[in-house]
Amino acid sequence: MRLLVLGGTEFVGRAAVAEAGRRGWDVTAFHRGTRPAPTGVTVLHGDRTAEGGLDALAQGTWDLVLDTWSGAPSAVRDAATLLAGRARHYTYVSSRSVYAWPTAAGSGEDAPLVAGSPDAAATEYAADKRGGELAAEAAFGPGRTLLVRAGLILGPWENVGRLPWWLNRMARGGRVLAPGPRELPIQYVDARDLAAWALDAAERGLAGPYNLVSRPGHATMGELLETCAELTGSGAELCWTPPERVLAAQIAPWTELPVWTPPGEAHDALHRSGTGKALAAGLVCRPVRETVADTWAWLRGLPEAPGERPGLGLAPEKEARALAG
Repeated sequence: MRLLVLGGTEFVGRAAVAEAGRRGWDVTAFHRGTRPAPTGVTVLHGDRTAEGGLDALAQGTWDLVLDTWSGAPSAVRDAATLLAGRARHYTYVSSRSVYAWPTAAGSGEDAPLVAGSPDAAATEYAADKRGGELAAEAAFGPGRTLLVRAGLILGPWENVGRLPWWLNRMARGGRVLAPGPRELPIQYVDARDLAAWALDAAERGLAGPYNLVSRPGHATMGELLETCAELTGSGAELCWTPPERVLAAQIAPWTELPVWTPPGEAHDALHRSGTGKALAAGLVCRPVRETVADTWAWLRGLPEAPGERPGLGLAPEKEARALAG
């Protein structure tokens, strides 16, 4: 199987390259060259936002294309249009953010969508992802386009910093503000499970949208944070704090406390999506302990700590004030 990954050096793209390599596929990674690609792949360099940036893709044929682009939909349009006659199938890694907010608990792929344009420049994440979906389908046709609407993604190579932030916080030890309730269910997908499912689905020729995330309650906040504390071995003390106290301390869910949202509308939208279609199509999600352990091993193996997105994570002094209150 000949696979072209548009990207391939970070997070989901890297997981896809690794999974395809494990299967013995012939893999080509097209990227800007700012980071090294995994060994054993054919590398093509280009900046898809620049004039002539797709020149390296002017020749060649592939069975499958996987695209993880999150910026301007017009970049998806240009790449997909260029490849439509030289590849059998196009997988676009989209997001559940394409659904109109707030998404009701249990919503499936037929939930209302945000507006988007395949010809747009970069605007905001949800519209960009929806525009990317439309661009991919316009070029390849709905019958040859798989839309992977991912939920929260965790695992090794994470370039957002959510799980790495919790692991690094636990590694510092001491009293840790753990947002409750402890049994609050969470829903996410390991990037490697996403990659394995997407490659299987593309090889089978599946098309259309799929919510790609674990079943609701695959894990809980308690399981996630207690596993982080245990595997870092710091003796961190989890101080479970009711959501009312967390919010009263003006601590922002999701950003200052990654992954967590209090029970209610936002939690329903982020952690209770309908996933029956993907599960019926073979999605298998590994245990939370494996995701945490492998992410911690990856972090410890890095020469320096990866960067986190601005505003992510709780400042130590703010955490101390909240715990003291």
